[in-house]
Amino acid sequence: MIHFDPYMLARWQLARDREATRRFPGLFERKLARMVASPFAFLRGSARLYYEVLRQQPELAEGPDGEGQLIGDLHLENFGAYRPAAFDGGGAVEHDATFGLNDFDDATIGPWRFDLLRLATSLILAGRELGARGSEGLVMVEGLLDAWNRHAHAPKTLRPPPVPPSVVALVEQVRARPRQALLDARTTVTKGRRCFVRGPRYRNLPARLVRQVPEAMERYLESLDVAVRPPAERLRVLDAAFRVAGIGSLGVLRIAVLVTGKGGSDGGWVFDLKEQGQPSSHQLLTPPRRNGAKRVRDALCSCLAQPPKMVGVTRLDERPMLVRRLTPQDDKLDLGRVDHRELPSLARYLGALVGEAHRRGAIRQGKPWRADEQRSLLERAVGLAGLHEATSLALCDLSRR
Repeated sequence: MIHFDPYMLARWQLARDREATRRFPGLFERKLARMVASPFAFLRGSARLYYEVLRQQPELAEGPDGEGQLIGDLHLENFGAYRPAAFDGGGAVEHDATFGLNDFDDATIGPWRFDLLRLATSLILAGRELGARGSEGLVMVEGLLDAWNRHAHAPKTLRPPPVPPSVVALVEQVRARPRQALLDARTTVTKGRRCFVRGPRYRNLPARLVRQVPEAMERYLESLDVAVRPPAERLRVLDAAFRVAGIGSLGVLRIAVLVTGKGGSDGGWVFDLKEQGQPSSHQLLTPPRRNGAKRVRDALCSCLAQPPKMVGVTRLDERPMLVRRLTPQDDKLDLGRVDHRELPSLARYLGALVGEAHRRGAIRQGKPWRADEQRSLLERAVGLAGLHEATSLALCDLSRR
């Protein structure tokens, strides 16, 4: 049985969100508004609380063997489409769109069961939000765990489950997007020069940080392998802005950078520079030795069969930053467009993807999980889903006082 006071946990979360967002006016209110939207949204923004619960009640953290790279903040909306990019000589060679895990900010080394417990909890909460009955949610968790178990301990030749229609539709949709779509969605042209549109998504960056961006981009370029390194002139900075995005990451320094790219007002490239600190699990697991950005890059490259080719690292304002070039193919799976009747096949497919990622990043695979071990994890996910729902309601109550 899980023993926690939801109001105590909600106050714990509020205190940490205030501290995390204090550098940036308005972000605390934005994060709170997003987290009270639903229990699933609350889970998305409270990874650190999840690990605090495991720390305070150690029996929840127990379970079957298997250790290696953890995604860390694993939930149903940390999957999406993207297009790896490489450089051949001086010209870009764009590869096809693919689908997989797309958020490694909290990646670290630890027991795989932590990822599966969090993902199963998110599946229960998201399933209820999408109209699935409770019994259907439990069957979905069983399918997810079974698919993960098969692929985490199976030979590389094992084929994944059929790709669900929603994933097929997403990949086909992003394949058709031109590069211009990314620029038009985020920037505007003024007197023949592009810049980010200031507003809810992009804010002015303090002048002292703007001055540091060109040097940070030079460091990023040096972090790339020579084989995928573009010419330096393509990374000449045209504009930089503070980027507001996500739920859990609100409060970290995040900078959008527009560079010359292929040249001209319509040839620019957009990069995302994101501050990387300690993973959310640091109070439960031994903190990793590498700095945040290198930790995230290494996890991403070890877990994904097709990692984005231009992922690199840099430092800005003495903060480690992960750098990634954005493309029109970057898009998250929109659960709002998924019919709840498709959720069982989606759960099995995502479970298989996580199993393959864990197998690639394995340190100690251990034995395949027994049926009783999977059953125990499901029972704990049920308890944690209830706790997240209760704490979400407590947060709603506290936020209106």
